[in-house]
Amino acid sequence: MFARRTASLLAGGTLALAATVLNAGQAAAAATSLPCDIYGAAGTACVAAHSTTRALYSSYNGPLYQLKRASDGAVANVGLLAAGGYANAAAQDSFCTGTTCVITVIYDQSPRHNDLFVEPAGAAGPANSGVPADALPVTAGGHAVYGASFSGRMGYRHTSAAGVAVNGQAEGMYMVTSGTHVNNRCCFDYGNAEVSIADTGNGHMDAINFGTECWFSPCAGQGPWVQADLENGLFQSDAGPSKNSAYTGNAAPFVTALLKNNGQNFFATKDGNAQSGGLATRYAGPEPAQPGYSPMQQEGSIVLGTGGDNSNGSIGSFFEGVMTSGLPTDAADNAVQANVVSVGYGGPSPVAGGTLNPGSTISLRATTACCTTRYIRHQFDDAVTSVVSSGSSALDKNDASWIVRRGLANPSCVSFESRNYPGDFLRHYNYRLLRRPMDGSAAFRADATFCPQAGKNGQGTSFASFNYPDRFLRHYDNTVYIASNGGPDTFDATASWADDVSWAVNAPWAP
Repeated sequence: MFARRTASLLAGGTLALAATVLNAGQAAAAATSLPCDIYGAAGTACVAAHSTTRALYSSYNGPLYQLKRASDGAVANVGLLAAGGYANAAAQDSFCTGTTCVITVIYDQSPRHNDLFVEPAGAAGPANSGVPADALPVTAGGHAVYGASFSGRMGYRHTSAAGVAVNGQAEGMYMVTSGTHVNNRCCFDYGNAEVSIADTGNGHMDAINFGTECWFSPCAGQGPWVQADLENGLFQSDAGPSKNSAYTGNAAPFVTALLKNNGQNFFATKDGNAQSGGLATRYAGPEPAQPGYSPMQQEGSIVLGTGGDNSNGSIGSFFEGVMTSGLPTDAADNAVQANVVSVGYGGPSPVAGGTLNPGSTISLRATTACCTTRYIRHQFDDAVTSVVSSGSSALDKNDASWIVRRGLANPSCVSFESRNYPGDFLRHYNYRLLRRPMDGSAAFRADATFCPQAGKNGQGTSFASFNYPDRFLRHYDNTVYIASNGGPDTFDATASWADDVSWAVNAPWAP
């Protein structure tokens, strides 16, 4: 049933050049019952199962996604370390060495083969791009894998998908996303959408939305919220606005967002922390009262990352998601959430901390005599130095911890990913260091890459900017810059420069 694909269909339906499946013989532990096994056993089989991180059936051993390489246009599929296991990210790294890759296909693991292709232009937006393949490194099941990071005008679609609910049929869906990479633009969706990539009326969509767009006021808090995109509205209730003032959103680094709809007179939304705990029901009740929603009029297309009409201004993160035939039980939803939690998204890397080896988590301590208790941390998106100690808050410790990645512009150098904001990296902009989500651009890659050298004051390590090699990471007045040894700006001052650009690479405050 789960034969490995050795070729892929382009969006237009023609057969593409066979793509090599990048699999390895390395073993990886697999759970005995994964999300689609759970839903299938409960009588609501998966009709779509998409992930860039892992298998969603215990027996699946095919490809997860397809890469396209910028240097020569070659394509290759990334598979699993073992049946029912985790993505072979090392194969991606090897295939993309010395160049960049985008994800062009996210394969459906279900027997329906509802693969997601880069979305063409629609009524409300131009053609999309695929996500940069290396923008969202993360740990899952103790393995290094990659999520899919959307930065606007990025999206995927499968029109006229097989087995997906149409014309008032019941269905359910969930996705694992992130509460740290969101915006208030339409629409970061996963689920059922129009075949024509146009707004064809109320009830013609049934998709999970996750973001900070408040379509129907009032919305409690700042979000992001799990909402139902049922077309012409992001619904938190049958009336539209939230009826739960206590639900102010879910900004956890990893979020399980869930929607189910019987297609006639009931829908429900749930969310939870994908790293711990269970699901909370945010709404369960009647369909919207406006015409078109009861019964629903779904069309059976699958969308990821945009609205049904290709409104594509949203940003977001995607790790896994499924769609079912029929309305899942609450018990099945709870079992799926327990399985998601067992994955350990964002857990510590198996690479030892405190080194500059890729995958290691570190904290960077100043070596200047005045400031040896201060560490680089992010605060309101800026990079600053703050005193951090064993008595500091968990937030301060997380903000001062960074995951070492291969340099985004040069694998011989390093980049620093935020420990608690997946996919956000330290980059310089106007010489100042900021925490920003990786957008895949050449400018971002260069700005976020730093090349280690022996510490200029004889201690620790100094980090030269990849694209401004005479400038080094420096703390000045508790702010972090790339600074030269003398120059027009105050932070280029020669006094204590060698000390200020030398950093002790320490074990992380947050592993």
